Amino acid sequence: MADFYDDLETRDAEQRAEALETDLPRAISRARLAPAMARLLRDIDPEAIRDVAALAQLPVIRKSELSEAQRKSPPFGGFTTRPATEFDHIFQSPGPIYEPGRRTGDWWRLGRFLHAAGVGVGDIVQNCFSYHLTPAGMMFDSAARAVDAAVLPAGTGQTEQQVRAAVDIGSTVYAGTPDFLQVILEKADQMGEALAISRACVSGGALFPAMRQSYQDRGIATFQCYATADLGLIAYESDARDGLIVDEGVIVEIVRPGTGDPVPEGEVGEVLVTTMNVDYPLIRFATGDLSAVMPGQSPCGRTNMRIRGWMGRADQTTKIKGMFVRPEQVAALVARHPEIARARVIADRDGDRDVITVQVETSAASGDARSLEQSVQDLLKLRGRVEIVAPGSLPNDGKVIEDRRSY
Repeated sequence: MADFYDDLETRDAEQRAEALETDLPRAISRARLAPAMARLLRDIDPEAIRDVAALAQLPVIRKSELSEAQRKSPPFGGFTTRPATEFDHIFQSPGPIYEPGRRTGDWWRLGRFLHAAGVGVGDIVQNCFSYHLTPAGMMFDSAARAVDAAVLPAGTGQTEQQVRAAVDIGSTVYAGTPDFLQVILEKADQMGEALAISRACVSGGALFPAMRQSYQDRGIATFQCYATADLGLIAYESDARDGLIVDEGVIVEIVRPGTGDPVPEGEVGEVLVTTMNVDYPLIRFATGDLSAVMPGQSPCGRTNMRIRGWMGRADQTTKIKGMFVRPEQVAALVARHPEIARARVIADRDGDRDVITVQVETSAASGDARSLEQSVQDLLKLRGRVEIVAPGSLPNDGKVIEDRRSY
């Protein structure tokens, strides 16, 4: 098996920049074929969007907007470039929210992930992602076909049958959530059966270090990817196990939660994704997940940007004193005061009542605490104490709202 899926994975920085100059205007133009995207991008000249810096000037699309659009114009809210009848599949995820799918090629692009995990000809993939309503099963089914592996469409549950099938047909690869593999392995132990599974391709849940090691102790090499029903593959792990490499079919930005403003490399922020999918073109789609860009390139030789993987949720909306405080409000506070680099709202308890402290990073000698407290009241609709801290002293965890309350 070749080391790389294709030549895209090893492009240098100059080649990537040149490709963006063509790919981004084309992606913006195609996106405007979707009615909802046409409205969002009506004042945008596609030819002016030729790099990530220009892309960062475009509006952010949030899941809530997609969901609301679908309620008004089912099933896809005008975010696709073709009608529902021209797709091969229509999926329903919790919400409910609907996603399209096609059998054409590797539509979700997960074949790149399976290839990086060493899956290919001669493998049988026991696909334990659900095939019922949600798209995960079909996403990995499509990926296995892309790398010429056979598939057992196992779905979820029925562990005794899962073990029986794995033994009888000789499954070599597990695909599913990280924890369900442990359930299958324990059932195999109870049945006195040895499995031939040597690799696990997982997503949809946390892969804890201890869990990875337990699988490794059984001779199973585990690889994880970051993918969503809306976007397909976003980033994936190679055998270097050093961060998640961004897929070649998307552009990833890390921004300050509640805004579309990029953060410096290494700082934790919300993941925004622009996909080049011609059927379902989402531009600057907010995943609601936190991550951070890693410096340098993967030791495996793939040159695209790496991210640290899932680091929490960006939607930190918290109810304090009966009022919802949202990341967008914290962002508005920072925008109102240019001297503030970062801000963090801390909810705590003082006896039987909620209290808030707003920590702000500023290089000003003391800062105008009174003005800041007035802004907190104006924008958060709550009274709170302002604490001025030195630049760089707030934790790099992507949180702009921290709930310390214990009941």
